[in-house]
Amino acid sequence: MITGKNYIGNKQSGKGSKKYKTFNPELNLENKWTFFEATEEELNEAAKLASEAFESYRNFTAERKAGFLRVIADEIEALGDVLIESYCLESGLPEGRAKGERGRTVGQLRTFANTLEDGSWVEASIDTALPERTPVPKPDIRKMLFPMGPVAVFGSSNFPLAYSTAGGDTASALAAGCPVIVKSHPMHAGTGELVASAILNAAKKTAMPNGVFSNLNSSGIEVGQQLVKHPVIKAVGFTGSIKGGTALYKLANERPEPIPVFAEMGSINPVVVLPSALEEKGNYWAEQYAASIMLGAGQFCTNPGLILGLKSKTLDTFISSLGKEIAKLEPSCMLHPNIYGNYEQGKQTAVAQAGTRSITAFETEPQPYFAQQLVLTTEGENFLENPKLHQEVFGPFSIVVQCEDSDELTNILKHLEGQLTGTILGNQEEVSNHENIVAALGSRVGRIIFNGVPTGVEVCPSMVHGGPFPASTDSRFTAVGPYAIKRWVRPVAFQNWPRDLLPSALRDENPLQILRLVNGVYTNAAL
Repeated sequence: MITGKNYIGNKQSGKGSKKYKTFNPELNLENKWTFFEATEEELNEAAKLASEAFESYRNFTAERKAGFLRVIADEIEALGDVLIESYCLESGLPEGRAKGERGRTVGQLRTFANTLEDGSWVEASIDTALPERTPVPKPDIRKMLFPMGPVAVFGSSNFPLAYSTAGGDTASALAAGCPVIVKSHPMHAGTGELVASAILNAAKKTAMPNGVFSNLNSSGIEVGQQLVKHPVIKAVGFTGSIKGGTALYKLANERPEPIPVFAEMGSINPVVVLPSALEEKGNYWAEQYAASIMLGAGQFCTNPGLILGLKSKTLDTFISSLGKEIAKLEPSCMLHPNIYGNYEQGKQTAVAQAGTRSITAFETEPQPYFAQQLVLTTEGENFLENPKLHQEVFGPFSIVVQCEDSDELTNILKHLEGQLTGTILGNQEEVSNHENIVAALGSRVGRIIFNGVPTGVEVCPSMVHGGPFPASTDSRFTAVGPYAIKRWVRPVAFQNWPRDLLPSALRDENPLQILRLVNGVYTNAAL
């Protein structure tokens, strides 16, 4: 049941006078629930509980934490249709998308449970002593990863489940041994509360400490700012806009004790279309990219917002085909009036730039908050000289840039900001002959794709969902896949430590039977 209250550890609380409602963009009306914005008192109480919970939770066995994650997944599934209904009412997204995202959410939780039980993620490393070494004896040094402390997680607007209350940030932080305080996204606070209730039911069933999880409501930015500045918080997870992410990053670095902010932010995901791709499958790629641009009303961080090609008749044909294909597709509802308004403003800014023209045409206007798709085209020189054309337009938008030659295309790639993905379309022989393009693209992205579309992020160990700034605040880490756990830990070394007092992962007998680096060799054998 949705109460509109905050979850401060295992209790509900609604002390604040500031209230708000969520909005159904498809029906163009407010939802019935009223939410209480968290007060400073409630935030401080959640932080205190998280700090206290960390003292015990950090030392729980992998099996115990894995059990907690699996029960969270079970409890989310047990919410059934109530969760799907609230998701759709608060986002305007279809039921199929809601169910798919729920599946991904519970899948992520179970993936991190498996990661914990494998145990090798702690990166145990042992260098045994050499007391006879001269002129200086070598000490016994052993190292592994430890949780940093309570983590603040910000719910994402465009993924009410997979990147929000029990999404990848929360799942990976809990797996690492860090209590989590979620700043629920105001656009889907009801969905967030239902998921929060599932997490706390799981916490009760698995005897987790009170404060291992809290969920705070907020209609604005104040609660989030207070949370990032709170001395108990040791790291931040964020998925959203460049403006929001960089503001939190700045706040975190201005603290007396700066903390890391792992923010996944903006990206236009450049796509390089080589001549062979258009000669062999031009119409196919036009269809594929029209669908990719339109997927979820373009509200994906991996939406292909920039397509680069070499001037030719085949590129002209592709541009014409892309315009026709995307015009065939029905506009869909955006997440919220504010997001719709930002999209319209972004489109107007792009259209107003000199040297651009639309390749799409429509006879009818969509209903309120349904995004009318737009694809523009421009010359390579014009794009290179106008930074406003490089900015993300969050929605079903893309721009096709016609480059004079491969040198101009390479130069454009070199001047792009950091991106989550980069794609190359073409045959293998042609790609191998454009090493400069591949190198330039690879230097700006976290994931490089061959003959595909960027939309769709597989949850697996090899996935990198991140990239150079402003795609993310730290390109060394991924926000998706089991290695996302590495964001919430830090290495600690033990020198000449008594064997019986060492953590289990570093003991001679290797009781956990995990893979360890021992004197430069990976092994799961005992010493």
